[in-house]
Amino acid sequence: MRKRYIFIAVSLLLPMVLLASGTEHGESGYYRMTGREDDFWPRVFNFTIFASILFYLLKNVIGNFFKDRKAGISKQLTEIEERLQAAKEAKKEADAKLKESQKKAKEIVADAKKEAILLSDNIMNQNLLDLEYLEKQFIEKQSLESRKKSKETIGEILNENITADDIQIDEKKVIDIIKGKVA
Repeated sequence: MRKRYIFIAVSLLLPMVLLASGTEHGESGYYRMTGREDDFWPRVFNFTIFASILFYLLKNVIGNFFKDRKAGISKQLTEIEERLQAAKEAKKEADAKLKESQKKAKEIVADAKKEAILLSDNIMNQNLLDLEYLEKQFIEKQSLESRKKSKETIGEILNENITADDIQIDEKKVIDIIKGKVA
C-alpha cells in the first residue's frame, strides 16, 4: 500500500519537474526538442493519460473510503435511532411508573388519613374509658376516706368520752359478739 502512494507521488511530481525546466532566452525546451510552438493537444493527451492512471490507481481506494464512510454513517444513524427509540420507551415506562407512583401516593395519603382518624377515635374512646375509671376510683376512694374519717372520728369520740367502766357487757353479749365476728 505504501509503495502505491510513493508511485502516485512520483507520477505527480515528475511531470512538473520536467516541464519546469526552461532555457535562458525564454524558449521552452519543448520547442527546441519538437520544433513546435503549439503543444496544447499533446498536453491534453498527457493530462488524459495522467488522469486515467490516477483514476485507475485511486478509484478503489476512494470508492472504498466513501463506501466505508457511508456504511459508518449509516451504522451511526441506526445506533442513534435505536438509542432514541430506547430512550422513548424508557420515558414511557418512567411516565407510567410516575403515574402509578402518584396514584399509590394518593392512596397512601388517603389510607393514612383514615388510619389517623381511626387511631384518634380509638385513643379518644380509651381516654374516655380511663376517665370514667378514674372517676369511679376517685368516688370509691372518696367514699373509703369518708368512712375511714368517720371511723376515726367515732373512735376518737368513743375513746375520749366512753371508758370501760361505762359499758356493762354480760357474758351472753360477749358470746353473741364473738359468734357474729366468727360467722
